[in-house]
Amino acid sequence: MSNITTGPDGLNRCSWSGSVPEFLPYHDNEWGYPVGDNTRLFEKVCLESFQSGLSWRTILNKRENFRAAFDGFDYAKVAKYTEDDVERLLQDAGIIRHRGKINAVINNAKRALELEAEAGSLAAFFWSFEPDPETLPEPQTQTTSPESVALSNALKKRGWKFVGPTTAFAFMQAMGLVNDHARGCVCRDKAQKAREGFRVEGVKTFRCK
Repeated sequence: MSNITTGPDGLNRCSWSGSVPEFLPYHDNEWGYPVGDNTRLFEKVCLESFQSGLSWRTILNKRENFRAAFDGFDYAKVAKYTEDDVERLLQDAGIIRHRGKINAVINNAKRALELEAEAGSLAAFFWSFEPDPETLPEPQTQTTSPESVALSNALKKRGWKFVGPTTAFAFMQAMGLVNDHARGCVCRDKAQKAREGFRVEGVKTFRCK
């Protein structure tokens, strides 16, 4: 099966972008472009954890509800959530009402504050796991990588929850740590240009052993 499809404007894109209407703007404007904003990075980790066992379409369609429910994923605020907040969230039909995943977000918010103190920023930590582009296989041919395994292990070591290697790799794809747009996709060069001009302060390049 081809990993390229022709969009409504006649331009070629990753095939998954045409599977449902809401994927097209997400693909064109967000997926694969580098992100250095700490809140957006934390949000994506949380949303990827909620996706576990579900489709991204389900999460994407509920994303604004998640943002409203979790104070815009401001992890300093979420870290202070109590059991009353957990019960509130379990009654919120606009999100995924999974106690384990809700508790994981609150736990991860606390761990995010610790990680920020350790690394200077979430961005500096996450981007230290950026793989060397020269070592990458063909786009969209893997669901994990040595770097995503290492990132998952590093987060778990620090007490994060619901951050397995597949979740970590999906996070890396979406946040631009990997340019996984298919060859021939109109967004591949755009993402690459964005990556070329992208910098995060304090990054110490990670090397997989």
